[in-house]
Amino acid sequence: MADSTASAADHATVPPAATTEPSSKTPTFVESGERTESQDVVSQFQHEAYGPGPGEKPEDNFEMTMAPDDPDNPKTWSRPYRWFITMLSAVLVLNATFASSAPSGIAGQLIEHFHISREVATLTIALFVAGYCVGPLAWGPLSEQVGRKPVFVVCFFVYAVFQVGNALAPNTGSLLVFRFLGGMFAASPLANSGAVISDIWDADTRGKALALFTLAPFAGPSLGPTVSGFMNVAGVSWRWVFYLQAIFAGTCLAAVVLFLPETYVPILLVRRARQKRKETGDDRYWAPLERNKLPLSQRLKHILGRPFVVLFSEPMLLAITAYMSFVYGVVYLLFEAYPIVFTEGHHFNTGISGLMFLPIFVGGVAGVAIYLGYFNPRYAAAIKQYAPHPVPPEVRMEVCTYAAPIFALAFFWFGWTSYPSVSYWAPLMAGFPMGVSVVFIFLGLFNYTIDAYLAVAASALSAMTVVRSLFGAAFPLFATQMYDTLNPRWASTLLGCIALLMVPIPVVLERYGHRLRERSKYAPSRALPPKAHAEKGPGGEKAV
Repeated sequence: MADSTASAADHATVPPAATTEPSSKTPTFVESGERTESQDVVSQFQHEAYGPGPGEKPEDNFEMTMAPDDPDNPKTWSRPYRWFITMLSAVLVLNATFASSAPSGIAGQLIEHFHISREVATLTIALFVAGYCVGPLAWGPLSEQVGRKPVFVVCFFVYAVFQVGNALAPNTGSLLVFRFLGGMFAASPLANSGAVISDIWDADTRGKALALFTLAPFAGPSLGPTVSGFMNVAGVSWRWVFYLQAIFAGTCLAAVVLFLPETYVPILLVRRARQKRKETGDDRYWAPLERNKLPLSQRLKHILGRPFVVLFSEPMLLAITAYMSFVYGVVYLLFEAYPIVFTEGHHFNTGISGLMFLPIFVGGVAGVAIYLGYFNPRYAAAIKQYAPHPVPPEVRMEVCTYAAPIFALAFFWFGWTSYPSVSYWAPLMAGFPMGVSVVFIFLGLFNYTIDAYLAVAASALSAMTVVRSLFGAAFPLFATQMYDTLNPRWASTLLGCIALLMVPIPVVLERYGHRLRERSKYAPSRALPPKAHAEKGPGGEKAV
């Protein structure tokens, strides 16, 4: 899985006028608890890109603006059209994450053809995921300069070319290099698809759209081994697995070119200004983004430095990142653990072993359904309960407090039913609660981070994305040795015990997160609402 919501935080949580004083485009100060701090670079850039917010006036009569009810505003497009864009964006993420795990089913062919070890074959997965560490740092900010669509078009073209390069790779070195570079460019939808969702949906619907959208990065890694496994059983050459990825990427590229509109409002304003200058011959028409681009040095400092400054300054963000990275790494570790349990232990072929991942995907679907049917309505009720105050971010942790012990239990279940003498249905079905809990953990922690850090949420999520991708790349590299040395029972038990040690993280954040935020340098939502509002949550019980 991968993070598609990091860029969404830029616009989902910090509208241009949210952190700026009226009629001002110079750096201001925002209130944060009992003291003030310099306005975050992200917020300043957004204001300068979007122009005047509600209640503000344009600098002059030639500045391009876009009202909330403007027909060109993506949030005013028809709901069916916006859901189509949402689904297309999800498919782009599905493409990238499918490619990350697809080599799992052809590892045997790669070992035989290139005369490499199992560990080197595993690098085809690890290096692709490692590309996720680099790509989002470039593609997200670049989309804020040239637009979402151009970044998608260029990245998918290059990504498709690298898949052809993988298929034609003459040696191990070229295969691994192309996998890493492919992962870098495949990270484009991971960085920007979530931003597209936030471009087109208002706050009321965005939560539902992102919850459904979560299935895409979750489904890809689960389906990859199934497809490649059956291709391997059918006797198809390993090269065709990469050709399939190239065809998939090319199809997505065509869909982007033909059907995906530009959704980033600052770029739409730039186009409007250019059209106005062309129609009138008057060069005085301008868009905010044309005048207010930050210097390259300042942008690089923000892109590369600020996320990690925020991360290492915030103990609770470090805890969240550690937990989410562990969960993410374990998901990719399963691509090495499942073949040991089902291919070696139960003597299934690679196709059937690939099917063993499906309960994880089905559990993810169930998790999203439960979230939409139960937890999301509770949060909607909490909005009314706490009104006119914002809902404390700690309410988001409710879903994680359920998921954390379930995630640990799933590994004990998987480990101690992995004996070859035990029916394969037992370890197979452990994937269902695993899938449910992973979706719950990701949705809860992502939403908590966005709600708690507001203006610097994009920086916080960017750092989390990089660290999480490092875990996803590293865990498969030692999975085989760990499961061979400890055997599947004790290896899974070790993972379950580590997961148990992390169970207190969401519990502590739910109960004491507001106190941690009081000491936070970057969390502007400090105080709890008045006691009258905080006593009862959406279901009548104490919420925080």
